[in-house]
Amino acid sequence: MIDDVPLPSTDDPDAAPFWQHALRGELAVQVCASCHTRRNPPRPMCPVCNSLEQRWEVLSGRGRIWSFVVPHPPLLPAFMPVAPYNVVVVEAEEDPGIRFVGNLVAAPGAAIDSVDPATIAIGQEVVVAFERVTDDVALPRFVRA
Repeated sequence: MIDDVPLPSTDDPDAAPFWQHALRGELAVQVCASCHTRRNPPRPMCPVCNSLEQRWEVLSGRGRIWSFVVPHPPLLPAFMPVAPYNVVVVEAEEDPGIRFVGNLVAAPGAAIDSVDPATIAIGQEVVVAFERVTDDVALPRFVRA
């Protein structure tokens, strides 16, 4: 765990179910209960039909790297010790329009700088591996499938 890393708010009413699923090791996405459109990030209203009704669907956790970046200093002070590291955007296998942000790591629980950035390629297949960083936050990380 990186000391003093900024963490998400887990009590936001729209996003709280995502973090609850994450604590159980599940990658979940909000779905409109009316038109069945998946959406991420979660929000109170469906952008397609304007319904306020929603439910949550657990996905397989599999996907492909859609994009990535390798941040270099200057960074937030908490990330300086692990720079350079990667940040990946992963499209969900079930719906390529649904994307999640995380890090590609060598193995579950490995540091965010455990993968050589030169080996990352768009289109690589990955699977989610959550890392519990506090009692109420498990962050999505990804490992090669």
